[in-house]
Amino acid sequence: MIQLQNISLAFGGHTVLDGVTWSIREKRRIGLVGPNGAGKTTLLRLISGEQRADGGSITYGGWRVGYLKQDTQELAADRTVLEEALEAFADIQQLQRREEKLQAQMENYEDHSDEAYARIMDDFAQVHEQLAAREAHLIVPRTESVLSGLGFRADDMHRPLRTFSGGWRMRVALARLLLDEPDVLLLDEPTNHLDIDSIAWLEDYLRTYPGTVVLVSHDRRFLDRMTNWTVEIMQGRLTEYTGNYDFYLQERQIRREHHRAAWENQQKMIQDTERFIERFRAKASKATQVQSRVKALEKLDRIPELPPDEAQISFRFPKAPRSGKVVLELSRFSKTYPSEFGDITVFENADPIHIERGQKIALIGRNGAGKSTLARMLLGTEPFEGTRKEGHNVHMQHFAQHQAESLNSDHTALDALREVAYERSETELRSILGAFLFRGAEVEKPIRVLSGGERSRIALARTLTSPANLLVLDEPTNHLDLQSIQVLMEALTQYTGTFVLISHDRHFLDAVATSVWRVEDGHLYQYEGTYAEYEWKQQALEEEDRAHEKQRTRQKKERRAENRKNQEAAEANRQKTPAPSRAENSRGSEYAGLNDYQLNRKHSALEADILELETRKESMEARLADPAIFANPEDGKNLMSDYEALQQKLAACYARWEVMAEELTSRS
Repeated sequence: MIQLQNISLAFGGHTVLDGVTWSIREKRRIGLVGPNGAGKTTLLRLISGEQRADGGSITYGGWRVGYLKQDTQELAADRTVLEEALEAFADIQQLQRREEKLQAQMENYEDHSDEAYARIMDDFAQVHEQLAAREAHLIVPRTESVLSGLGFRADDMHRPLRTFSGGWRMRVALARLLLDEPDVLLLDEPTNHLDIDSIAWLEDYLRTYPGTVVLVSHDRRFLDRMTNWTVEIMQGRLTEYTGNYDFYLQERQIRREHHRAAWENQQKMIQDTERFIERFRAKASKATQVQSRVKALEKLDRIPELPPDEAQISFRFPKAPRSGKVVLELSRFSKTYPSEFGDITVFENADPIHIERGQKIALIGRNGAGKSTLARMLLGTEPFEGTRKEGHNVHMQHFAQHQAESLNSDHTALDALREVAYERSETELRSILGAFLFRGAEVEKPIRVLSGGERSRIALARTLTSPANLLVLDEPTNHLDLQSIQVLMEALTQYTGTFVLISHDRHFLDAVATSVWRVEDGHLYQYEGTYAEYEWKQQALEEEDRAHEKQRTRQKKERRAENRKNQEAAEANRQKTPAPSRAENSRGSEYAGLNDYQLNRKHSALEADILELETRKESMEARLADPAIFANPEDGKNLMSDYEALQQKLAACYARWEVMAEELTSRS
């Protein structure tokens, strides 16, 4: 157990943690939640030892802590992906190098009777035993499996880290941490740089993780699936909830209602008491009662008033002109990028794209598949082979992370928003900025002093407050907290225009999208329906594939068992038949008239025929194992007939081969 006792921390007069006491217990899955700036990352840094508290203590009880942070500067850029991930097993690798050194010494030692040679052998045996106990032979396949789960392909694993973006390096850091298996795993936004497939893999991996997990995430579905305990950090205090994020939301609302009712009852009691004191203060006959009530108020443990619930924040898109029915079309399009590893084909003669007014499209696919490229092609900012046709009266707005770089650094957040929404009042602008986590005096800060994430939120706010009937949004939720994502989700649900949305947040996609487009291997696959319906279809296809694979495996086993049974029966019959004498063999054999040379040639030719027939038999069995062959009953019937004929021919060839073999044996 890790114990935090009376932890306090402040930055520049702002209290982040105020006397926090908290126990992190074994095998819990803890979600740490709260608004941006509440101190979630700071708390993780304190637990990991990267940040010192102003007061209080942390005891670890011998537990080892691992922390996934949001920068990758500690990774060695010259190492390959596999080499860096294998650093999780640095102690095992050191033992392996020791074993190799001892083995070399043994091989180069001439006098095996020497005592020094015996000591080297003993050392080698001890090291070898340690490596066997720690399953050293599995560290490379284990590491490759984790890297593969996080999206790396086989050829990626031997590329230097310097050739990868920051997001891919973060995956390597996550792989190394998972393989290291600390007692407590601290994960700060682990899904930020993952695609949907990698997030699903991480969920499966963490379900069986042997230690405790504490995570910060703005991915609601990930939190719901991964946590069984939720800790809210708010105004420097921690509040614990004995369930996942969904449970937390419900329980928090119940607690707030009880708190509000208790506060209102207490306020009424205080007001009634104060009125009594004011009314009878001057009456001597009531002096004792007045004094008693004054003292009661002084000693009263006052219930604090709840801060405003952030769920009250809302955002609405500005009205935009109505577009034509057809918003955008791409046809006969291809896209190739040059790279140091050769040309990369993103799309090749992809199927046409036809976007109609009111469509709400989720664009998904593995990182690097071409989602952002396609978004820019839709906008007309990315050159490609093919044609692009824009519909009538289309007004587009686009958001991507790099847009933050074009903001005027001397402007404030309020100035930046006023530039694109000049018709709105300052109160409206402040309300919009509040939905994107800028509150109070924060709206007056110059952009140059803001973090990258804060600048991205301003760029997003500018995009969404500009009138548009077609939105193309590339990862809009990356720097939002859970409440702000909810605000954006509700606004997009009510939006009457058309949008194309790239996101790895499955809860968000399911709430807003009515179509799903998947980019994969140079093609675009389009599905009608919500993201949940898309997932259901994919799971059904996967289950069908698994069922077919099981059927193919079962059929192969049955055929092998049948062949084995037939071979055993043939062998039993052969053994029951009395072996003929050499003279009988020669007289009875159809090959008795051939000389040895002729017989050997025929025997070799028959072996070649058998080999060819066995190859054809395997090919037929593979086709028979595919249920699709029986979609046309006539095709299936013909194939079965051919297979039976081939089996008979093969059996005849084996019979002839045995007779020839016996003839050759009788002549030896």
